[in-house]
Amino acid sequence: MKTNAAILWEFGSDWTIEEIDLAPPRDGEVLVSWEATGLCHSDEHVRTGDLPAPLPIIGGHEGAGIVREVGPGVVGLAPGDHVVASFLPACGRCRFCSTGHQNLCDLGAMIMTGTQLDGSYRRRLRGQDIGVMALVGTFSQYGTVPEASVVKIDDDLPLSRACLLGCGVTTGWGSAVNTADVRPGDTVVVIGCGGIGSGAIQGARLAGAEHIVVVDLVDAKRDKAIQFGATHFTTSLPEATALVAELTRGVMADSAILTMGLLEGAMLEDAANIIRKGGAVVMTAIASMNDTTPTLSMMMFTLFQKRLLGSLYGEANPRADIPRLMSLYREGKLLLDETVTHEYKLAEVNEGYADMRAGRNIRGVILHDH
Repeated sequence: MKTNAAILWEFGSDWTIEEIDLAPPRDGEVLVSWEATGLCHSDEHVRTGDLPAPLPIIGGHEGAGIVREVGPGVVGLAPGDHVVASFLPACGRCRFCSTGHQNLCDLGAMIMTGTQLDGSYRRRLRGQDIGVMALVGTFSQYGTVPEASVVKIDDDLPLSRACLLGCGVTTGWGSAVNTADVRPGDTVVVIGCGGIGSGAIQGARLAGAEHIVVVDLVDAKRDKAIQFGATHFTTSLPEATALVAELTRGVMADSAILTMGLLEGAMLEDAANIIRKGGAVVMTAIASMNDTTPTLSMMMFTLFQKRLLGSLYGEANPRADIPRLMSLYREGKLLLDETVTHEYKLAEVNEGYADMRAGRNIRGVILHDH
């Protein structure tokens, strides 16, 4: 079949909207009509080259849609099912899935290859194969994707909001609830109030944090941060550090969650200075593959028993956590409508990313035409 998709041909260039050929699903795959997709910063990292990927590639990994066709061997999905794309697949059988760490599924090794799980392609244009971001490529009206890469949800929930759980909000929420292990009464610092930061703030709120200090360079995000659950907002880390010292009588924060657009090594020591003895710095933000020189006082980690923790997908188990978060949204406890700043058409994908880079969006969402 034919479908329109946003393709990146060269690093640093714009996404181009072109009509491609899409092959039907093979064994273990489904055809999905993507209805909505979030404009996540990770796709911007691919465009800039900070996150290497083979080109050409169809972007998008934070999507939601409807199953239209199932291939041989698919047992958990049927045409008409509503699904959220999980940018990390979950096979349910590997060591990590079977021990409750679906975010570390062995199939995750394939998400930046551009291919399907079997190493082949389902998309072609101009006589050549076209890769796909994170096995799903949600910057496309339709996609042939692995069953392992989608999670079924109730069909009464809006797909234009459910898409946010395919990456950003789930990643942020899990960074607070799972990785930072926020407890009632904690003081939490969230550095960066975008799609992931909004989830981290809400995760800290739902976990019972007493103080949630949000740091973002864009002061216009202050009201949104407060709406998500922030108790304080600053536009600089030194200001936040002084504030946390005052709030905690010098003890400092229990955790600092890094959710800024691009993590740089020089930021880590400042983050470590804002946490208490035994506290945690959670690295969720993406850093350039070329940045291998973090600045840290290593003695501080020994003498003060501080912890530096990586967090992939917020340590979430997507098959359990995406439906759980959708239930929290239904009950009004998880704010997704408020996270979406602007809605775009596929042809406006570059405009959406320009808004993100300028700090105008918490999260932009593309609504697909069919």
